[in-house]
Amino acid sequence: MAKGNPKESRMRSSTSIIIVIGLCCFFYVLGAWQRSGFGKGDSIAEKITKQTDCTVVPSLNFETHHSSDSEVGLTVDESETKVKEIKPCPAKYTDYTPCHDQKRAMTFPREGMVYRERHCPPEEEKLHCLIPAPKGYATPFPWPKSRDYVHFANAPYKSLTVEKAIQNWVHYEGSVFRFPGGGTQFPQGADAYINQIASVIPIKNGTVRTILDTGCGVASFGAYLLKKNVIAMSFAPRDNHEAQVQFALERGVPAIVAVFGTIKLPYPTRSFDMAHCSRCLIPWGANDGMYMMEVDRVLRPGGYWVLSGPPINWKNNYISWQRPKEDLQEEQRKIEKIAKRLCWEKKSEKGETAIWRKSINADACRGRDESQETMCEATDTTDVWYKKIEKCITPYPEVSSRSEVAGGQLKPFPERLHAIPPRIASGSVPGVSVEDYLEDNKLWKKHVNAYKRINKLLDSGRYRNIMDMNAGLGSFAAAIDSPKLWVMNVMPNIAEKDTLGVIYERGLIGIYHDWCEAFSTYPRTYDLIHANGVFSLYQDKCSAEDILLEMDRILRPEGTIIFRDEVEVLIKVKKIISGMRWNTRISDHEDGPQVPEKILVVVKQYWTVGGNNSTSSE
Repeated sequence: MAKGNPKESRMRSSTSIIIVIGLCCFFYVLGAWQRSGFGKGDSIAEKITKQTDCTVVPSLNFETHHSSDSEVGLTVDESETKVKEIKPCPAKYTDYTPCHDQKRAMTFPREGMVYRERHCPPEEEKLHCLIPAPKGYATPFPWPKSRDYVHFANAPYKSLTVEKAIQNWVHYEGSVFRFPGGGTQFPQGADAYINQIASVIPIKNGTVRTILDTGCGVASFGAYLLKKNVIAMSFAPRDNHEAQVQFALERGVPAIVAVFGTIKLPYPTRSFDMAHCSRCLIPWGANDGMYMMEVDRVLRPGGYWVLSGPPINWKNNYISWQRPKEDLQEEQRKIEKIAKRLCWEKKSEKGETAIWRKSINADACRGRDESQETMCEATDTTDVWYKKIEKCITPYPEVSSRSEVAGGQLKPFPERLHAIPPRIASGSVPGVSVEDYLEDNKLWKKHVNAYKRINKLLDSGRYRNIMDMNAGLGSFAAAIDSPKLWVMNVMPNIAEKDTLGVIYERGLIGIYHDWCEAFSTYPRTYDLIHANGVFSLYQDKCSAEDILLEMDRILRPEGTIIFRDEVEVLIKVKKIISGMRWNTRISDHEDGPQVPEKILVVVKQYWTVGGNNSTSSE
């Protein structure tokens, strides 16, 4: 057997030592950069200092180590080394939501809620600056305390404390808001309300895992479902009820800015185990039942729809609702008729809450003559981005027997998280086999373990709201799964393979999005962002700077971003972010320096309106 070159062996050994030391030092610096609690320094850095010895190599210069032709084949254009500094935006933009801007919204028609839909700024109106945090901004309380308390400085809007005072939405108490868990239809608390629903729907045994909460308010329904291991995708419009979705995300509850209007919901067909409306003010009986048909599209066969509030139990409530009983009666008649056309069986009506269940397949749908109904032709789950809602009924996948669940029977959660999803087992995702799925899970377990070695705070509760910008099969979210956190799995609308339906079958949540546009959320709503191959995917599609500015907008001060991409791409990204208020460290792939894929980890500095304060200088 031939012996290896001793010089090459020594070089590999030295490289490995430098990598380990570099990761060690990054972990030290990362801990020192990040704060918790009220935006003031705490014991995190001290703990890490005690655990870590970084005295051997004070820093690791990635560009110097990895830019030689002999190592990674990368050359740097010296004429492009000048860094462009990106300035802070004016203070008035602290809560800027580019695609839901109030002034722009008012220029669109009111009919069909068009003005509340996404309307993104044209290129010439985009802000090319860093969105500042408000003065006094503080890192949100750790979960589960964040469910009940939010710092006033982070979302200084008191209107809901007045408008919804008797309904126990939110109370202002000194420097914090307190959320007692009430809602318009459950002023006595979400727990009792959920228990009422759970007496009809199998919420407690893992059968119901994913819920769509339409018109969520401050998302207390979703917040209290989490302790039952049920996750809700909540949404509400950005309207005169200021800060509904912002409050939800500050609390650590999944939510987006959205509205039921003229555009399809950004979710695949057959996504949710249940859909919920608690006095969400959506005209369900209008437009030939168009909105109920859209709920039916995203509802899994055998799933449930819960409607709480008007017009349910109108006979006893029309006076308090201040609406003519004839109008309410007609509204409920229309809802009941549409539900029958959709083959939803009414399971319960108690008080002001009614519950329907969707049939498990077309054969079990008794009494519907499909020849008399307008059935949707397109069943492609990818064709929803900016597409109009159709006045048609989404057909079920075919089954071989009347007892078979169309699209496949799901296992209860958490077993379904790692089970073979029906879409994979049936071969309905082109180019993704069962073997590919299993290998992907294995790969991301390895990747996440490497992330945890770089940043030991990853599963400590430090990061609550996490986003995966290019989620694939959802294996990153599955590998990092914990009651301490949740992941918004984003499926880029230009992705080669649409696997968002698979993600939902795993009991995870996600959304379609185009990263050439802003995300439907407020600033500072995510603690950690994972960007795997995002910039390779969007090369020549739109500006990398625009994507990075959007990432900065939605990332909380002292939040973290993990980039995973080809080294050439990351070098270009790193050049742009050198002009932003981010601290960076680039590391080798966990399999060694010869792998062209690298990891770039970023921590956003803490700074607020009118200040240049940063944890990196303290």
